[in-house]
Amino acid sequence: MAQNIAKLDEIMGAAPVIPVIILDDVDAAIPLAEALVAGGLPALEVTLRTPNALKVVEKMAGVKGAYVGTGTVRTKADIEKSIAAGAQFMVSPGAPRQLLEEALNFDVPLLPGISTATEAMAAAEMGYQRLKLFPAEAVGGAKLLKSFASPLPDLKFCPTGGVSVQNARDYLSLPNVICVGGSWVVPGDVIEAGDFAHIENLAATAARLTEGA
Repeated sequence: MAQNIAKLDEIMGAAPVIPVIILDDVDAAIPLAEALVAGGLPALEVTLRTPNALKVVEKMAGVKGAYVGTGTVRTKADIEKSIAAGAQFMVSPGAPRQLLEEALNFDVPLLPGISTATEAMAAAEMGYQRLKLFPAEAVGGAKLLKSFASPLPDLKFCPTGGVSVQNARDYLSLPNVICVGGSWVVPGDVIEAGDFAHIENLAATAARLTEGA
C-alpha cells in the first residue's frame, strides 16, 4: 500500500488551516469542534498529549462536517487507538521508518513529520508524498519549503510549529503548501472560558487567509 494521497488532499485542502488541538476536557470537545467547523475549519488535529485525547476524538468524530484526526502519533498502538476512536487521518512529529511501514497497513492515512530534504526523500521512497514540516519555523520555515519546491516537485506540505496568523500567508503562498497547522485558533484560556463564539471568529479569520492570495 501507499499513502492515501487522495484522502489527505481532501482533508488538507478543506481549509487553509488545520487547528492543532491540545484538549483534556471531554465536555468541551463537541462545542469546540462545532465552532471550528462553523468558522470554516473542518479538519481538526487532536494531539495525543492528554489523558482524555482519544475520548475527545470520539466526541468530535460525531460532529457533522468535521474531519477529525490525531496528532503526536508515534507508535503502532497510537495508530490502532486513533482508528478505534474514529480518526480519519493521523499526524506524526517525525518519520521513523518503522512507523511509516506500520502506517501503510492501515486505511487511515498518516501525515508524517519531516524537517530535512533527506527525511522528505526517504519518506517519498516509501510512498509518502504528503508531509508535515515540523517544527516549521525552527528548521527554516517558508524559505526552506520554497527551496524544496524545485528539487522535490511531487511533495506537498503542511507546515506546523511556530506558524501563526502573522506568518501563515508566507507559507500558504508557496506552491508546495496545501495548508498549515496551528494552535492560535484554539487558545486554551478561551476554551476554558467556554467562549466558543470567539473560537468561531478566530476560525473564520483563519479560513480567509488565502483570500486574494
